[in-house]
Amino acid sequence: MDLVENDVGLDIVVTSLASDAHTWNLVFLQLVLEEAGHRVVNLGACVPDDLLVSECARHAPDLVVVSSVNGHGFHEAKRVIAKLRARPDLAATPVVVGGKLGIDGPGGQDRAAILTAAGYDAVFEDAGSIAAFRAFLGRLPVGVRS
Repeated sequence: MDLVENDVGLDIVVTSLASDAHTWNLVFLQLVLEEAGHRVVNLGACVPDDLLVSECARHAPDLVVVSSVNGHGFHEAKRVIAKLRARPDLAATPVVVGGKLGIDGPGGQDRAAILTAAGYDAVFEDAGSIAAFRAFLGRLPVGVRS
């Protein structure tokens, strides 16, 4: 599915990481985003790094949302953001990550600070994250990549 041009809302790519086979989180995110008027390309579960990067380059989204549920997202997220930021056409694209990023509970090992320093624009890992995520979306300009 390709992103459709429209005057309202953001073009958003939603994805998981290579080791994460969960899909309910991706469907939930897609529904939240679409209900808010955004257009979503959902890459699904177990997305290899190179496919994620090539699809982001192809769709040129206003935002990339990376979600993880399996507890191994932290390490994979660091690897993925390095690959996204290495591409000049994706270097300035807003990218966020959230979900269960580690096995030691939210915020363990100061994950948010490490992932932000690695290149993520925001990290959403705790129970109140959906409100913070919606607030983040409200601050993004529409058509960033147009």
